[in-house]
Amino acid sequence: MSFLESDLPVINVLREIRKGRCLYDGYLRGIAVHSARLRELICNDELYRDASEFIEGRSVVVETKRMNLFLLIKLYLSKLPPGHIVEFGAYRGGNALFMAMLAKRVLPGVHVYAFDTFAGMPPTDAKVDLHGRGDFSDVDLPELVEYARSARLGNIHFVQGLFEKTCPGTLAEIRNIALCHIDCDILSAVSYSYYATKPHMVKGGYWVFDDPLACDCLGATEAVEEIIQRDRLFSEQIYPHWVFRSGLR
Repeated sequence: MSFLESDLPVINVLREIRKGRCLYDGYLRGIAVHSARLRELICNDELYRDASEFIEGRSVVVETKRMNLFLLIKLYLSKLPPGHIVEFGAYRGGNALFMAMLAKRVLPGVHVYAFDTFAGMPPTDAKVDLHGRGDFSDVDLPELVEYARSARLGNIHFVQGLFEKTCPGTLAEIRNIALCHIDCDILSAVSYSYYATKPHMVKGGYWVFDDPLACDCLGATEAVEEIIQRDRLFSEQIYPHWVFRSGLR
């Protein structure tokens, strides 16, 4: 069974670009992952099921958010100019592997780049961030790389190190980004991830923020609030992710 665009809900909102986003598409995805009936359809999609089973026990991303990424990758990225997928804050790599498996099947030529220290968080700002240095350090990167290799996922790249050191060169090689998944919990990292990728986003590309609405990530919330104020962005989606678009005016 395959989840198709025709399975998305029917809504009474115009499909148009308004304030740099398409509310119609945001409504469709949000309602789809909120609806028990549509969640069941997604779970029965062969690709979603295979990718979810492949990463079982390796990801802390909640299922509704995984479903939202599935919808974006399967139904929406092919409508954009060509671009790759990047993730900031990969932890044990499960979600990056999930996206890579999807991309391998439905977006030939698209690669996933997972940025992380893979050794825990760097120093954080105790004035705003609840998470601290060394959190999320239980990662075995060599095992993760071998797991991807054994599955013949040649479209995934684990980029180890501080973002400020690894991103400039890697992003210059990537050049075009269609989807940026930001899941790094703290103010400085969330802010850096957005501004570093901004020059590389294709027209209509998606910034997908995982953490800003989480109870223990108010630093991430502040980062997005500052981004909204500086760049005058409007949300395309607030459930289950906070989603913004690039270059739609």
